[in-house]
Amino acid sequence: MTNHTTEVLVGGAVLAVAIGFFVYAGQLTGVAGPVSGASAYSASFRSVEGVTVGTDVRLGGVKVGTVTSVVLDPKTFRAETGFTVDGGISLPEDTAAVIASEGLLGGSFVELIPGGSPFDLEPGSEILDTQSAISIINLLLKFVAGDEEVPVE
Repeated sequence: MTNHTTEVLVGGAVLAVAIGFFVYAGQLTGVAGPVSGASAYSASFRSVEGVTVGTDVRLGGVKVGTVTSVVLDPKTFRAETGFTVDGGISLPEDTAAVIASEGLLGGSFVELIPGGSPFDLEPGSEILDTQSAISIINLLLKFVAGDEEVPVE
């Protein structure tokens, strides 16, 4: 009888750990949906190279949110990006969104650069001031070819 009780307890513990792992993995990858109390925003970029659903949104180098959607607008051919920001953070209405890189071999993330406006963005608003990802390979090719002009958006 005690053998069955031990098996049931061990099985329940394994099941609890597995459920905890799946919940943690879902939150880490952004699949579990936005964190409660988070504000949703959107931005339109010419290029979101390296950014996917689940990519970090950072403010001052600190993760404050997650990219929740990346879709192509067939009319403007721009990448419409949706992301969440922790609910306790108010963004000025002249905030800029930049696709930044962690380094030459690192991944990309969305960096928010707050402006100086006294008015805040309403949740659900679109950030209009954006800067797209810069392709390192294109920059290297232009450098090797000796082109004077560097693309800047």
